[in-house]
Amino acid sequence: MSPKNAAQKPTVSGTVLMHADDESHSGLEVAPSLSVTTTFRAPTAWKEDEGLEELDPWQPNRHVYSRYTQPISSRAEKILSKITNGYALTYASGLAASYAAIVYHNPKRIAITGGYHGCHMVIEVFKHTRPDVKVIDLDDEYQPGDLCWVETPLNPTGESRNIQFYADKIHAVGGHLVVDSTFAPPPLQDPFKWGTDMVLHSGTKYFGGHSDLLCGVLIVKTLDEWKKLWGMRTFLGSMMGSMESWLLLRSLRTLHLRVPRQSETATGLAQWLSHAAGGRAYDGIPAGVIDIVWHSSLQGKDASGWEPSQQMEGGWNATFSILLKTQEYASALPHSLKFFVPATSLGGVESLIEQRRASDPGADPKLIRISVGVEELEDLKNDLRRAFQELVKPKAKL
Repeated sequence: MSPKNAAQKPTVSGTVLMHADDESHSGLEVAPSLSVTTTFRAPTAWKEDEGLEELDPWQPNRHVYSRYTQPISSRAEKILSKITNGYALTYASGLAASYAAIVYHNPKRIAITGGYHGCHMVIEVFKHTRPDVKVIDLDDEYQPGDLCWVETPLNPTGESRNIQFYADKIHAVGGHLVVDSTFAPPPLQDPFKWGTDMVLHSGTKYFGGHSDLLCGVLIVKTLDEWKKLWGMRTFLGSMMGSMESWLLLRSLRTLHLRVPRQSETATGLAQWLSHAAGGRAYDGIPAGVIDIVWHSSLQGKDASGWEPSQQMEGGWNATFSILLKTQEYASALPHSLKFFVPATSLGGVESLIEQRRASDPGADPKLIRISVGVEELEDLKNDLRRAFQELVKPKAKL
């Protein structure tokens, strides 16, 4: 499957990213100041009609305490809401947002298969308060009270799942669907279009985009849902810090420049590597190195006729995985490269690579996860080509 024509892709407006928060500030500053205050001066003597219950957290006309609202996070949430077609609330991390999503839905059972191991650990933490909660497979039969948790594209492989299929299945029993769309930020995918009830992003990744902040985001369809989440966040205490909020607002301004570039480069890289899958030699990649390449652009149609291009309308994911022929190759590769940084995480402007087993104990030790940054495609190809050739060179005997 070839990449879609860029002219046909949905886009995220740079104008929206620059101006969606205009009504949330005075406009006197071009770049917002960083304020680290946790508490704000009361404007008048206390009046009964000016208590906390009168504050509007969605459109605050003043701030009281940063656990409720603060200027920069409120501005970032306005931008996130515009580009995700819902109402967005920020959290201290992706896992904090994951926990908040489970608390909000308070399910009897959670249907989840694979994906980010951290989400599975969050469910285990939730079980300390709800030991009766059961975990079932996504393809099991659903019951009323179930929560369906779909990560797509999937961590670490970058393969897509059919959101509409799971939306129809869970809604048929009155349950709810959460989609973790971290691997497909706007404009790549809009989960609401395919029936999800809540969207999760680890904003640490593409929304942050510079490997310098922790952030989680939940997006819902209505303001009433948002206000309920906000009330819960207030007393979960999982608000973003001031510095992180400021970094997030800064980073969102360039999302429309970063993500399409990363998507295009990653697609080219994954498809180039796929020619060497099965241990074939290709374009300077030696034989016997690459076993499998996973990427949503390589999936094609499933048994029902669905294919990821129907859902990934704005381009393909910029994080994907390859399986090497040996564990020794997988251990050495991340440290044999010049332009890929051997580190965990994803979504930053710099390309990252890791032997996934180092971060996820359940991963195949031969699996390599690649997060593509904004470097030139040919430079990344040359870097990998050289490293693969070094891997297969006979080792000198002492």
